[in-house]
Amino acid sequence: MMNFNFNSIEPIYLQVSEQIEDAIFTGTFAEGERVPSTTEISKQYHINPATVLKGMNLLVAADLLEKRRGLGMFVKSGAQERVTQRRQDMFYKNYIVSLVQEAQKLGLTEEQLWQLIQRGWNKDERTKD
Repeated sequence: MMNFNFNSIEPIYLQVSEQIEDAIFTGTFAEGERVPSTTEISKQYHINPATVLKGMNLLVAADLLEKRRGLGMFVKSGAQERVTQRRQDMFYKNYIVSLVQEAQKLGLTEEQLWQLIQRGWNKDERTKD
């Protein structure tokens, strides 16, 4: 089920794209499976069909969906892996690089950084802070 925030500054077409991508990532939409049509989504959520199509076309351009004439949009083979790889790359760029830079500014050794990461990874230790 999709959930749109019509009060967000993020355009609806991007929300459509992100939510379908997330469904591919989590396996809700499996590879080879048909995703809801632009008409189905637009009617169910009261969104302009052109807006929905714009979001879906982003996923076609990202090689996650393919159009099958007369049948609809389908999740492409390897789409889940491509989403996972892209998200890992973004995680590295948005979090890891700055984490390491900040650790270096603090004078932490690699071992000390690993210890902090392990502490954060361990649920029991996180709840103590």
